[in-house]
Amino acid sequence: MAEETTATERANPRKIREGTVVSTSMDKTAVVAVTDRVRHPRYNKTVQRTNKLYVHDETNDLNVGDKVRVQETRPLSKTKRWRVLDVLERAR
Repeated sequence: MAEETTATERANPRKIREGTVVSTSMDKTAVVAVTDRVRHPRYNKTVQRTNKLYVHDETNDLNVGDKVRVQETRPLSKTKRWRVLDVLERAR
């Protein structure tokens, strides 16, 4: 029989990122900016790199400025490959 695998037992676990919502103009989609701190290969200075992720927001309940946790998922559209796990902090 085939073994059942859960999300925690995947051979290649899905990526999880935390970021800030920067746009909610689209229907059921939000844009989340994820900032990474990496060391420059030559100068050894810490620099910030920002990636924008297109996130599936089924209920359209996210607002600009919210801090969210997102998880990688199968392609949902041409550019959308992430979904919202939970809202960490609401914008004021």
